Amino acid sequence: MSQVVVTVNGRPYTMQCDDGQEEHLTELGQLLDDEVTTIKGSVGQVGDIRLLLMSGLVIADRLSDALKRIEDLQDQVTSLRESQAGEGGQDSHVEEQVSARLIAAANRLEELAQDYQETN
Repeated sequence: MSQVVVTVNGRPYTMQCDDGQEEHLTELGQLLDDEVTTIKGSVGQVGDIRLLLMSGLVIADRLSDALKRIEDLQDQVTSLRESQAGEGGQDSHVEEQVSARLIAAANRLEELAQDYQETN
């Protein structure tokens, strides 16, 4: 386990994290500190706990919106895939029809060629 000092609202907090996660934890701490600074600029110094709670709720709201957007995008991707699969079935049907017509045309050409050879 590693330790990282995260500064939020001018106060240092020593946090533990898995080895290799130090930079990520530092970035998360900076994100939280930025939000605390923004809220503090709007409402003033209302206490660390309240600032952290408000900041956490703002970040949770953004996360909720992002998760909803991801879900909507996944639904769109699923719909597009199903649509393409349906079109693929239509393409297959068209290919079968074209193939059948080509075979019929080839057979007719062979018949005409045989008729021509028999008459000449």
